Amino acid sequence: MDIKVIVAMHKPYERPADPLYLPLFVGAKGKEPFDREMAGDDTGDEISEKNASFCELTGLYWAWKNLPADAVGLVHYRRYFTKKSRFRCKKEGKMACVLTGAEVEELLRRCDIVTPKKRRYYIETLSSHYAHTHDPEHLRKMKALIAARCPQYLPSYEKVCARTWGYMFNMCIMKREELDRYCSWLFPLLFALEKEMEREGKKADSVFDARLYGRVSEILFNVWLDRRIADGRSGALPEARVCEVPTMHMEKIDWLKKGGAFLRAKFFGKKYSKSF
Repeated sequence: MDIKVIVAMHKPYERPADPLYLPLFVGAKGKEPFDREMAGDDTGDEISEKNASFCELTGLYWAWKNLPADAVGLVHYRRYFTKKSRFRCKKEGKMACVLTGAEVEELLRRCDIVTPKKRRYYIETLSSHYAHTHDPEHLRKMKALIAARCPQYLPSYEKVCARTWGYMFNMCIMKREELDRYCSWLFPLLFALEKEMEREGKKADSVFDARLYGRVSEILFNVWLDRRIADGRSGALPEARVCEVPTMHMEKIDWLKKGGAFLRAKFFGKKYSKSF
């Protein structure tokens, strides 16, 4: 099976040696490449110029349109899928613990879609967490777009927004037919939201706030997956088998700072102004 997992990158960073991984310069359009041998998301059918607001999704779009692989995935230069224990990663080094091509191929023999492990918010739903940390209007507009364009997804949208967990980070590995289904649904919705925001003259207050389409898509992935599983169970589509795999961050996370920001957002209305 021909499998490619793109590594969304925007600056130099250590990369896996396994040929499974394809480092991709995202947001490459009009920029000087930091590695001239690296592929950029500004070739072929692309939306590279949207990277400031679509984040790593410009890489996913590029992979969907330009990689003729049997299965395609997306990870980040600082976050990967792993099957190794923390002890082993500490002993061998984190880069040695990212999923190998052989491990991904074995996963795809028994599943069609690889997701990260669920992220649990416990005291927040996905919609309340978004409302406390970002502009809740984004999700309200997306709900209206789903109701107008693909109302069969509305029950899944409402169900997902009421959950206290989700598959986050826009990370995934999918067989080609599932990637086609997902991206064919996702990008028209995001483009429609973008047009709606532009029509109303809504502009982000900061570079951080501008990345709204990448954030909304994290919730949309869960919506699409919920509906995809339901369609498989009903017989409307072939059953989609899903595997959850742990993720690892290549740099130390300050959980005290991250947790403090989470609680300030929920209880004191202090919206996020940066990533943690």
